Amino acid sequence: MTFRRIVWPLAVAETLVWAALYYSFPALLLEWERDLGWSKTELAGALTLALMTSALLGPVTGRLIDRGVGRLVFSGSAALGAVLLAGLAWVEHLWQFYCVWFGIGVAMAGSLYDACFSVLTHSLGNAARKAITLVTLVAGFAGTLAFPSIHLLVGGLGWRNTVVIVAGVNLLIAVPLIWKACQHADQYRAAQRAPGSAHPRAASRALRTPVFWLLAVAFGMASVEHFSLLTHLLPLLSERGLSAEVAVLTASSIGPMQVAGRLAMLAVEKYVSTFWIALACFLAMSGAAIALFCSKAVPLLLPLFVVLQGAGIGISSILRPVMTAELLGRAHFGVISGFLAIPSILAAALAPTLAALVWRMGGGYEMVILMAIVTAVIGLGCISSIPLLASRR
Repeated sequence: MTFRRIVWPLAVAETLVWAALYYSFPALLLEWERDLGWSKTELAGALTLALMTSALLGPVTGRLIDRGVGRLVFSGSAALGAVLLAGLAWVEHLWQFYCVWFGIGVAMAGSLYDACFSVLTHSLGNAARKAITLVTLVAGFAGTLAFPSIHLLVGGLGWRNTVVIVAGVNLLIAVPLIWKACQHADQYRAAQRAPGSAHPRAASRALRTPVFWLLAVAFGMASVEHFSLLTHLLPLLSERGLSAEVAVLTASSIGPMQVAGRLAMLAVEKYVSTFWIALACFLAMSGAAIALFCSKAVPLLLPLFVVLQGAGIGISSILRPVMTAELLGRAHFGVISGFLAIPSILAAALAPTLAALVWRMGGGYEMVILMAIVTAVIGLGCISSIPLLASRR
């Protein structure tokens, strides 16, 4: 009953919200470049602004959720994001584009994974891990939904009408699902008489632990690796001479591989510790970037990139909240998770612009891929160091 009323609706809603507020950007990047005449660097800066805004507001959102107003924050943010996304249809100038994405960044802070996971942890307690896994299993198809559907809509209606349609779907489906699910979550928590907890000192204590910073750097590096490649994947593959259909298929296939990785995690988590799963996750992301780099000479390595990249990033989205709860505690989870999300989201925010700058400076997308390899290896090193520090703690 709990999962039917709370978790499944949030899983569907998160799929739609992610498809609209994040994946619409890489799916429309080439369309905006052609139609609006702005460079990749200028366009990517808007997504950077949105993600930075989301990161800075993360602890505030977490604290509000800890204080019991998750329903208003979550559903209100999703509604705001949908309205602003529709507003892109009337954008004519770059400053307007940036203003809209700044507002979408505010909406992201209260409607993407971190807010959803905080609501689930706040309401479900020990049952939250299974709930988080289920939400990410379903929402892993957000990219798969976004890339081909937006590609088809743009071909028939143009990108301006497309963003209005995507926004309308979110307003009519995602927002009501979030509101009702959060209502049931509040009722469940009240019935369980779970104690409330939200105090900023909990976050400050967590900030002083080496484990917190290793987690922050590791998942921050994972964000740089993934989002620098994903945001530019369509132009990257186009530069290598692949057709638009093949590029869209490649980008769309990462979503199902996220789900496959999460299913694999479910299958082995009873027999393997979280640390070994995390190690496998970062090894997969490192291998994915290497496979993409080598796929120019050996095209058959491109599917390997899709499998490893999707599985790695899919597992990492579960690992961050799970490892936060296991290593730093469930008390004050919203606040601590909000602070831990800052490096990760800031890295995701800077990655598209950083990749665009590397490309523009003459390095081409080969240098962008090399940057992704380095960051994935740094994340792997941080994860490898956590068991020793955690055991000492």
